[in-house]
Amino acid sequence: MNYTLDTKEQYSLIDLHEPFLGKDIPASLEEVARTALKGSNNLILNLNNCTDLDPIGAGVLRKINRLCTNGLGIFIVVTKNDDMVDKLDNAKIQDLEIFYTVEEAVDAVFMHDLENEFGAGEDGYDDEDYDNGDE
Repeated sequence: MNYTLDTKEQYSLIDLHEPFLGKDIPASLEEVARTALKGSNNLILNLNNCTDLDPIGAGVLRKINRLCTNGLGIFIVVTKNDDMVDKLDNAKIQDLEIFYTVEEAVDAVFMHDLENEFGAGEDGYDDEDYDNGDE
């Protein structure tokens, strides 16, 4: 599998340099993703060079997505190819984020982390929401 991996503090970026996400590629991609997720639970997969995927590739993307979300992270696919976007939509990967550029994906990672950080201690209720019978 031909790819580059760029690991940052808050995310890892896998840039897949393959035209087809199928055959032996999905297994290799899963292995690289698992390694990348040891540093951060946020993963960006750049599929701009990829124009097609098979059911095994879709299954691996589904598995990677689950790994990210189980760790409270986010999995983002980057592609400008409308046919590829349709194929990803048809794969019905729950809560999969798709963006056109890596820059948009990086911004989404930071927003996701901020939402997790600010939402971690809040349950959505204030003391005023409860009738303590103190009246």
